[in-house]
Amino acid sequence: MTGISLRAGAATLGLFAAWAVHDLEEVATVGRWTRTRVPVLRERHPRVPDRIWHRIEGVDGREFATAVGFMGLVVAAAAADGYRTGGRSAFYQASLNGFGLHGLVHLAQAAATRGYTPGVVTSPLLVVPFTLWARGRLRRTGVLRPTRPADLVRGLAVAGAATVAAHAAARRIRSYPSAVPGR
Repeated sequence: MTGISLRAGAATLGLFAAWAVHDLEEVATVGRWTRTRVPVLRERHPRVPDRIWHRIEGVDGREFATAVGFMGLVVAAAAADGYRTGGRSAFYQASLNGFGLHGLVHLAQAAATRGYTPGVVTSPLLVVPFTLWARGRLRRTGVLRPTRPADLVRGLAVAGAATVAAHAAARRIRSYPSAVPGR
């Protein structure tokens, strides 16, 4: 690798690999989870507005997979930028932080719903450990930026905004009549 250590390469490009494995779990399970768990959750939490439940139930497997594809573009760009800069990229480091924090959100969701939620298996087994490992590699090579609480909030906000944008784009594409054969 030209000027980039193998460790920095694994820490940067590994972000995309870890994300891909994690999101494969989500894609594989979100449809069934929505059909079986949302009715239970809706009954358990009657104060949650119906529009929230309708929004969750309205995402079909194809739309979700399309959103994952858009998110993959963002994560791939972050990983590539991290690789290009030897891990120094602020975009990559914020994305890495957001990835790790979103793994904690999956764990909190599972705790709040008292059961499985898509992504909760790979969060403690892959997402959080990879993030800690990659941050450790970057710290040891001297390129990890100091992380303030505001940076963590920003990383989670960027991850959330990218997720919302990916789902909005997927919804728009999937609802466009010529995008779906046979419509």
